[in-house]
Amino acid sequence: MTDIGSESSAPAPAEEDADETLATLRRLRSSIDNVDAALMYLLAERFKCTKQVGELKAEHGLAPSDPAREEQQIARLRQLAEDADLDPAFAEKWFNFVVAEVIRHHTAAADGR
Repeated sequence: MTDIGSESSAPAPAEEDADETLATLRRLRSSIDNVDAALMYLLAERFKCTKQVGELKAEHGLAPSDPAREEQQIARLRQLAEDADLDPAFAEKWFNFVVAEVIRHHTAAADGR
């Protein structure tokens, strides 16, 4: 027989859902943090390479930017984004943002800074 006024020690279904939701949220955020860390290291590696490109261009009197190469890269990255189910316009915006920083570095290298 069950006491009508007794309380159960088991959490209510709504509490279980909330706990499960918070655990899932923590797990997903941890994954995002790991991806962000990987992206930072990959971006740093990319800039190490582009720094060498800038130094080479400066050494040989080449222009800091290469519009033809940039157009090829945009097309390639837009296709990669599409293949990865990512917005190609976002990929292009990201690339343009990164290239602007790369050109700034190349210009500084050409100026001997």
